[in-house]
Amino acid sequence: DGNDCQNCRLPEGDGVRLRVLKDYAFHVVGTEDAARELDQTVAQVAIGSAGAAGSWRTVVAPPQEHRPLHQVGAAIVEAMVTAARDAVAVARAANQTDHLQVVQNWGAQAGARTNHLCFEFYDLPQIPHRIAEELGGAARFVIREGECPYCRLVRETTRSRNRLVWEDTDSVAFAPWASRSPFEIWIVPRRHDADFGRATESDIKATASALRHVLTTLARTLDGPPYNLILHTAPLRERVDATYHWHWEIHPRLREIAGLELGTGLPVNPVSPEDAVEELLSRAVAEGGAPVS
Repeated sequence: DGNDCQNCRLPEGDGVRLRVLKDYAFHVVGTEDAARELDQTVAQVAIGSAGAAGSWRTVVAPPQEHRPLHQVGAAIVEAMVTAARDAVAVARAANQTDHLQVVQNWGAQAGARTNHLCFEFYDLPQIPHRIAEELGGAARFVIREGECPYCRLVRETTRSRNRLVWEDTDSVAFAPWASRSPFEIWIVPRRHDADFGRATESDIKATASALRHVLTTLARTLDGPPYNLILHTAPLRERVDATYHWHWEIHPRLREIAGLELGTGLPVNPVSPEDAVEELLSRAVAEGGAPVS
């Protein structure tokens, strides 16, 4: 980006700043002809009267901040995580859409459009399929077992420790047993809450600390890979307090998606979570100390 980085110039300011990139409307049509006809008139449709609408915004780090997330100071990470928390809370209060998706794309292979540090917010008129799957699975688990599956994951992972990457008094970072991508890591708070929009200041600091630790370990082990950082939080217009548990997922982008995955939706992961954690921890030890507290 260098001197041509728009995020360094706009919006004005020295701190973490919010940009509204695009409002958009989603339309469902039956045929290609209908889609083409609608596309010619969609610009005339007011966002407020569209059948399904949303927005795409981004929170950008201060000017000239082109370093990866784990290399910036704690204050910047906390400010960006706070912006994500506030965006979820505002979207829920507005009651206009169904889900706010927070992501960070780092590196061209992960879909990043810029190397300026930023988080992207997608305000969506439907619950994403992946979140819906998690909600359904968590609800069935609570009915069957009588507790939140994520709370149990935290408890069992910290006890067995074979997939544990890092922990402190507030958060646990581990490779999920059915990892969808090599070196996939989840950061899950010990305190149960479904809605990241209710995260406390303590939650913000703990999340920022966990992100910096885990991303540092991944960068040292995998030579600074491209990755996607994704917030999983409760939908905006559903009450799932007892069954869901907000968490962050980190997916390093180490390989291309092949035909089997595109054709079936089934993830292919050539690296077991146990092997991934062993490599992460061995590199941490070699560089002066394991990240597991």
